[in-house]
Order: sequence, then C-alpha cells, then structure tokens
Amino acid sequence: MTTKIINRSLVIAITTLFLGGCIPTLKNIKTENKTVPTSFNNSKDTVSIAKIKWKDYFSDAKLIALIDTALKNNQELNIIKQEIEISKNEVRARKGEYLPFVGLGGAAGVEKLGRYTWRGGVEENLDLKKNPEVIESKSDFIFGATASWELDVWKKLRNAKKAAVYKYLASIEGRNFMVTNLIAEISNSYYELMALDNMMDILQKNMQIQGDALKVIKEQKNAAKVTQLAVNRFEAQLLNTQNLQYEIKQQIIETENRINFLTGRFPKIIERSSVAFIDLPTDSIQAGIPSQLLSNRPDIRQTEMELVAAKLDVKVARANFYPSFKITAGAGFQAFSPTYLINPESMIYNLAGDLVAPLINRNAIKATYYISNAKQIQAVYNYERTILNAHIEVLN
Repeated sequence: MTTKIINRSLVIAITTLFLGGCIPTLKNIKTENKTVPTSFNNSKDTVSIAKIKWKDYFSDAKLIALIDTALKNNQELNIIKQEIEISKNEVRARKGEYLPFVGLGGAAGVEKLGRYTWRGGVEENLDLKKNPEVIESKSDFIFGATASWELDVWKKLRNAKKAAVYKYLASIEGRNFMVTNLIAEISNSYYELMALDNMMDILQKNMQIQGDALKVIKEQKNAAKVTQLAVNRFEAQLLNTQNLQYEIKQQIIETENRINFLTGRFPKIIERSSVAFIDLPTDSIQAGIPSQLLSNRPDIRQTEMELVAAKLDVKVARANFYPSFKITAGAGFQAFSPTYLINPESMIYNLAGDLVAPLINRNAIKATYYISNAKQIQAVYNYERTILNAHIEVLN
C-alpha cells in the first residue's frame, strides 16, 4: 500500500514538473504612463466646464431640438448601443461558464445484435426461460439529469468574466464619448450655419453698395470724369463678390446636409435664428487642470478599462497551459421497458473527475498567449495616445 502511494506521488510530481517546464515564462506586463503636465498654459484654476450638462450649457431651443433628434436617430450612435448589448450578453456568457451546467433529458432505442458479435454470443448462452424479456426486447429507455462543472482552479474563467465586464464598461464609455462628439459636431455646424447666413447677408449688402457705386462710375465715365479702367475695376469687384455669394450658398447647403446626416434624416432646411448670432454671449472656457482629464474624459476612461481587460486576457491565455479539472455526474433511471423505468431498482448514477492538460501541438495556445501579450502592449500605447490627444485638444 505504501509503495503504491509513493509511486502515485512520483508520477504526480514528474507530471507537474514536466507540465510546468512546458509553460512559457510570464512576460512582463507593460505599465502605462499616466504622467501629464501640471497645467494648461500655466493656469492653476481647477474649475472645469466638463461637469456642466449640455442642456444647461446651450440656450438655443432649436439647437437643443436638433441634438435631441440626433441622440435618438443617429445611426452610428445606435450601432454603439447594440455593441453595448453585445458586451452585456458577453458578460452573461462568461459568468455562466464557471457555474455548473445541468441538463435534463431522456432517450429510447431498439438494438439488434448479430449472433457472432461478442455481446450477441454472450446473450445466446443465456437461459431464455429465465430471461425472456431481456433477449427478446432489445429495447432501452433512459431518463435522468446530467451535470458538469469545470473547477476554476487557475481563475481562468473568473478572469475571463472580469475582462468581459471591463469591456462592457468600456463600451458604455465609448457611447458617452460618441454622444459628446455628436453634440459638439452638431453645435459647431449649427453655429457655422448661422455665421454663413450672416456672411451671406453682408455680401448681399456689399453687392447692393457695389452695384450703386458701379452706376455712379458709369455716369462719371459718360461725363468724361473717369476712364473705362475705373468702370472695369468696379465691375470686377462686383463680380468677385457675386462669386463669393455662390461659394457661401454651397457651404450653407453642405453644412445643412451635415447636420441632417448627424440627426439621421434626409436633407431638409435647418431652422435657426441667424439674426441673433452677432449678439450671442461668449462664455469663458474653464478647462481646469490636465489631471482632471483622467476622470472627466470618457475616451480616456474607455481606453483605461480596455487596458484592464487586456491585462486580464493575458492571464486567461496563460491559464490555458495549466491542467483543467472537470467533474461530471449523472443520475436517472434506465430499463428495457417503460413499465420498469420509474422503479428504485432501475436507478443509475455516475460520478467522474477529469484532469486534462495540453501536452503536444500547443501552437494554438501559444499563439493565443502571444497575441494577448501584444494586444496588452497595444492597449497601453492606445491609452497613452488618448491622454496625449485629450491634452492637446483641450489646449487648442
């Protein structure tokens, strides 16, 4: 008995060492750099407009209505909303993987064995008088429940679930960033449209003045007070102004169409109050300090969560090299006739434990592991790039 225990221990130890030697060394996870400058243009003011809600910031009712329409109809935003739903269900799937799987089922079948098969030969030697139903029936009925459970010893399944959670949270922040960009783009285009309307009004007034001046110059030329050169110069100025008018009309059409696209509708005239554009109050921009970007910017929060998920994916990929432990069990009833199916003596059950470790041809596992490492480093660079871009955007 002692010898058997020693032999088993040696086998387990040798197997563990062998498998441990086959597992690649854990690569150093790249650390992100969160260092940012202490201020924007030497300003130490920590007050930031980032906390103000957009409906409190804008006062134009027509602009607010456009933004509300865009938040409902914009196709890209709706696509991102579905990505959030996909991420949410991914979390649900990952969560279910480390819980036991239980199934309920039944089966019925008929079997005819050949006389010269092993089982057929055995049954031919049975006493038919004592076992008539067994030999003649050849039918089988079974009903019961099965369960399987993979023991999450290396936290592979739990880390996969955590990674899915962070990806879900990142998708939410991605939606928030999309909303911010959408509001900014619509409001920018809306005020640009108002400015173009005012430019058009100024041009039309200039054309009226230049047309009157051209009439005067022509009368002076008829009176021989000026030459044809002066007339030509005033005509050129008027034609140049008229040409600018068509350029602005084209810009107005393009700006309106851009707003219509963002609001998810076909081209139509954008209602606006361009007369009040000159009198719009100019609010001072309070940018705060750069360190506040890490908590205020949804794009930075998104990449930060994606970075955490990438780190967890590396751990999940490395855990694939370790043995997996699985417990399977089943219980139910089995009989050759439905009459005897629900009977204590027809009860069957089984319980088994499996230990499986990858040994040969592990290229797919290695590739997954190295891909996860590369994606983690990529996520670090993306995070640092997002911080740098956010700082420059605010500074601009």
